[in-house]
Amino acid sequence: MNRATPTRAVALLCVFLVAMPSWSAKATRAPALPDPGHAGMSKDKQEQLGLKTAAEVYKQMPVLPDSDPTTQYIQQLGKKLGTVIPREQSWPYQFHVVQQSDINAFALPGGPIFVNVGTITAADNEAQLAGVIAHEMSHVYMQHSAKQAPKQEWASVLGALGGLLGGAAGDLAQMGIQLGAGTLLMKYSRHDEAQADAVGAIIMYKAGYNPRAMAEFFAKLEKEVGKGGPQFLSDHPNPGNRVEAVDKEIASWPPKQYVAANSAFQQVKQQAKGIKAYNAEQIGAGAKTGQWAQQNQQTGAVPRDVAAAGGVSAANPGTLSNVSYQQVAPSGELKTFQGNNFTISYPANWKAGAGQNSATIAPAAGVAQNAIAYGVILATAQNADGTSINQATDKLIQNLQQGNPGLRVYESPRKIQAGGTEALSTMLAGTSPVRQGDQAAPERDWLVTLAMPSGGMMHIVFIAPESQFGQLQSTYQKMLDTLQVR
Repeated sequence: MNRATPTRAVALLCVFLVAMPSWSAKATRAPALPDPGHAGMSKDKQEQLGLKTAAEVYKQMPVLPDSDPTTQYIQQLGKKLGTVIPREQSWPYQFHVVQQSDINAFALPGGPIFVNVGTITAADNEAQLAGVIAHEMSHVYMQHSAKQAPKQEWASVLGALGGLLGGAAGDLAQMGIQLGAGTLLMKYSRHDEAQADAVGAIIMYKAGYNPRAMAEFFAKLEKEVGKGGPQFLSDHPNPGNRVEAVDKEIASWPPKQYVAANSAFQQVKQQAKGIKAYNAEQIGAGAKTGQWAQQNQQTGAVPRDVAAAGGVSAANPGTLSNVSYQQVAPSGELKTFQGNNFTISYPANWKAGAGQNSATIAPAAGVAQNAIAYGVILATAQNADGTSINQATDKLIQNLQQGNPGLRVYESPRKIQAGGTEALSTMLAGTSPVRQGDQAAPERDWLVTLAMPSGGMMHIVFIAPESQFGQLQSTYQKMLDTLQVR
């Protein structure tokens, strides 16, 4: 009997363990938000850039004022989600609604988040809408845009042609963000998307929403090609089976009672259906005329901190009119601009400004608040993937055309000499910020690309309205002849 007792005890113990799976390796544990890591840009810089970029959004997109009931609902939902993020890891999140019918949402560095009207009307319930917002909050939390900055090539020129001007534009492009053509394009990787799904799921769970609703909404968009899904999915590439990934993520989390369907969401969804919303093409056209800057100013849609950071003004929406050649004519006297790894001479009566890896040289009368109509953009970038100058030039032109659908090549790349080395010259045609009556003037953009002796690439864009490019071409050629790179 003494020898049988241990055997019986072991058998009973095995039965006891099998009968109690909650005590086994499958024990549940509440999820915790991950360490977001470090970006190459300070928190203050990200917040400042986010506000400046938000100011550009208000110039180029129709946005509902914060007093609108739909916006107030989105803000309350966003605030509820934000309360689960520890204060030391949180950001000054803002939530706004764009009057756009396409299904999309985007987050800017430092916290501003914009949700399209089309996203609200497409959601089946509040949990799905919370999932979209939580996903965008996660991009800010993980600082995905700021972490993109060192990876971007040819970045500072992406918004230059008839578009954004200044340090914010260059920084924005370096972070893989491009504003124009009626939309804001975010360049997230599939890894970023998977991470935003995972972090968004944690935020939703902690706030009381079923995390699976986020993945189900994205899966729904995959099936709705032609109904607005492509715009969202082009900015947010599918990292794989999102529903399966979220299910795997939440499998070990303690079960909880999730927020049930409520009448507030249905009421707001019905309100959103009655809001006048525009497609991307209509918004792009309105941006060129300054329509949205004026509308947002009149409705009081622009928040004070955004207005202060970006100088938003309905009187100066980024267009120029009645600009004579005499106002922009270059003087014969030249000055020398010293960049990090290049020098170039320019007309003494023009002004030069430098970014981190770029420079803008232009006459004061040829520059609007957020656009350049006359002048030169220069920028350098690392050629991390080792492509040739021909391949890099083709890639740059493709990127430019994605953000400027009206941009076209009318003189293919040809070999020239610039900066003591072989370069490629390409002539592009686009739309100028200069107005001729109620129409935008045609624009000529002369793109020059070359390899740097120290490694990397350089690109230069000489810009002017088509009708006056010939008068400036000799000055532009003279500037190019003085270029020295190292």
